[in-house]
This record gives sequence, C-alpha cells and structure tokens, in this order.
Amino acid sequence: MGLLTFKGGIHPNDGKSLAKDQPITELLPSGDLVYPLSQHIGAPAAALVKKGDTVLKGQKIAEAGGFVSAPVYASVSGTVKAVEKRLNPTGSSVDCIVIENDGEYKEVEYAPVKPLTELSKEEILNMIADAGIVGMGGAGFPTRVKLSPKEPEKIEYIIANCAECEPYITADYRRMLENTEDLVSGMRVVLSMFPNAKGVFGVEDNKKDCIEKLKAATKDEPRMEVKALQTKYPQGAERQLIYALTKRAINSTMLPADAGCIVDNVETLIGIHNAVIGGRPLTERIVTVSGDDVQKPGNFKVLLGTNHRELIEAAGGFVQEPQKLISGGPMMGFAMITLDAPVTKTSSAILAFKEDIVAKSPASACINCGRCVEVCPSRIIPSRLADYAERFDEETFTAQNGLECVECGSCSYVCPAKRPLKQSIGSMRKIALANKKKK
Repeated sequence: MGLLTFKGGIHPNDGKSLAKDQPITELLPSGDLVYPLSQHIGAPAAALVKKGDTVLKGQKIAEAGGFVSAPVYASVSGTVKAVEKRLNPTGSSVDCIVIENDGEYKEVEYAPVKPLTELSKEEILNMIADAGIVGMGGAGFPTRVKLSPKEPEKIEYIIANCAECEPYITADYRRMLENTEDLVSGMRVVLSMFPNAKGVFGVEDNKKDCIEKLKAATKDEPRMEVKALQTKYPQGAERQLIYALTKRAINSTMLPADAGCIVDNVETLIGIHNAVIGGRPLTERIVTVSGDDVQKPGNFKVLLGTNHRELIEAAGGFVQEPQKLISGGPMMGFAMITLDAPVTKTSSAILAFKEDIVAKSPASACINCGRCVEVCPSRIIPSRLADYAERFDEETFTAQNGLECVECGSCSYVCPAKRPLKQSIGSMRKIALANKKKK
C-alpha cells in the first residue's frame, strides 16, 4: 500500500538538516516584551492594563474582544511601559502592550485543575478559550471556536497536523520527539469532547523517528492511530491533509467540520494540554531559527513578545548581512522588513538568507508549459488566474475557481518564467473574498 497523499504538489529542497538535530533550547529575553493585541483571526483583544501597571508572568493583560478572539497573557513579570502602536512580524503597525522585563519571572498562582475525567465539555472549552489557545501553525484561528462545530456528533476525525512540510522549519519535529506525551495528552483532551471521533496523527515519512515515538506513545490508546504521509509539499495544508488521511474533499465554501474533521497543529495540541491538564495559559512557543545566513541554526522555546533580534543573537548572529528575512516558511511565510518585531502565537520560524533569489529572478512572459497546472493541489489553472488577477477581472477570476487556491506557492516555485503567480492570485483572492463577505 502506497503512502497517503494528494494529487499535485512539489519537492523543494527542505533545508531541514540545518536545525532538525538541534534540541529545543530555552531562551530568556533581556529586552522589553511586546504583545500585539491581535495575534489571531477575529476581533483584537482588549487591553486590561495601562502604563505603569506591575504585572506577573501568566497574568491576563488583554481579554478576548468577542467570541472569535483570544486573550493575551504576560510571559514575564515587570512594568507596563506603554500601550501603543508597534510593528508586528508582517510589518503592520498594530496596537501592542509593551512590558519592561524585570528579569525575575515572578508568576501568578494558578488555580488548581480537576482531572480530565471530571471536566465537562463546556469546562474544557472554557479552559482552552481562557488560556488564549489559537491555531499555532500560522492561521491563528481561536481554538475554542474550532472545537465548537454546529454538529459535534458528526465529527469523526481529530487530525493532528504533524506534517511540517514547509522547508527549513523543524519546531514541530522537535516537539514530536521531545514532548511526545504532551502532544498525545492534547489529543486525549480533544477526543474527550467528541465521543464519535478517532484521533489521527498524520506524519510525513521523512520523520520516521517521530512516527515510531508516536506509535509507542499511543499503543494503549484505542481511539488514536499514527499514519505515514508521503513527504511532499503542501502535505500539511488543511484540505490536502484531510484528503490524504480520509479521502474526503472540501472546498472554499466548506469547513473541515463539514467533512467530519477537525485539524489541529502540533503546537496547538500541546497548548491544549498545558491549559487543560496543567492549568497554564499560552505564554510561549517553539521557534526555528534557520537559513544559510544563520551561524548556529536551532530550535528555541521562546516567551511570546520576545524581540526577533534576540532570537538571531541566540543562534549566533548572521554570517553576513542578510538579503532576505522571512517570518515562517519560505513558501507561505512573510518577508520581514525589520528584526524589531515580537514573536507572536503564530511565529513558527525566522529564516535568514544570504541572497534574495526571488529578487534576482525577474519575471518574463508565460510560455504555456503547464507546469503550474501539474503541481497545483487545488486542480486549478494558476497561469490563467494570475492573468485575470493582473487585469483585475474579479468576475472571471471567481468563475474560474480562483477562490479554491490555497496560496501554497507551488505554482510560483515551478514556473520557468518566474511569474509571481501566488502573489497575484492571493491578492485577488483576498479582494474577492472581502467583496463576497460584503454581499
């Protein structure tokens, strides 16, 4: 039987050898901590503190601004310096709480937690919401909302996205190896709310050591199984992962729950474990620091709000002045305009490269080779959709299934004309979705 996968996809140089064998190292920040009030999809959080206030680690400093929102917690003890606009990793100026770190890490007293078997579904959901857990693979969707489908009895699969198919990123890989039990515990928590569901860990087959560890950790868990996926990008994209594991297809008008599935990232499931079993809010995450311009690539346990400059320093600094900085992976991440931006809940990696290959590859005319069509996991025609986007022809773009694009960038990667297909399609897709929402 072949490995589980989907149609299309690519095999870029994964670059994971730079950091995969580096154990997780704890990084304690020395500078100010900056907490954006919006680190998630939905309404921004509302600040609960003001300039001059003294805070403790684990103290709630911003409350959820609505049902689709998430609170923010201090990751250090110290004094609030300001509530003001600062840059986030994508370069946007957003409202942030700035805390001067006193270096003492004095922590709040957490309320005792009950055993999982004594918790009701509503209590578990409230604990996840109160802890500020969101999708930490990059999307940032509030987890409490994801775990509250309209028809919970129809959920048949809780899928742990253990693919980590983005090149260079190895944070989830290290989590699976070093925090296996916490990951399984997070899955156990979610399964307790969905009695008709099975838990599936979908792991690419280039992580055989993770597959073995997870199988050993779940051998006495009758509702859990580990499945090997073909190593291919974008194997970890939600739609592609669901299809690979269940052969159920969803489109842009559907949610995973419509196919009986809920998908959570490795870091998210560990956050659920920490919240429900440990009674602790979300104040940290694992971040990969890598790329050919980093002296000592590695994986770091980072307190949220830490400046990216401190991350680079912890990895030995740059080899030379980088031409390209990326927050996240090289396929779906964002180019960074400054290191002076904080680590947020969705910060999986910072990558530094000696050369900006994209800038040195000017686009030329399409040669109608069809390579973008062959690799597209959504089975659409990227070259044509990019043409419609560049002409601002939203009607034709939508009619030709432009909204089905998952913005994985596979088309741009293989295009011999070096056309920025993903960027063009993605921009028009955002416009079309916004206009559709207005209607």
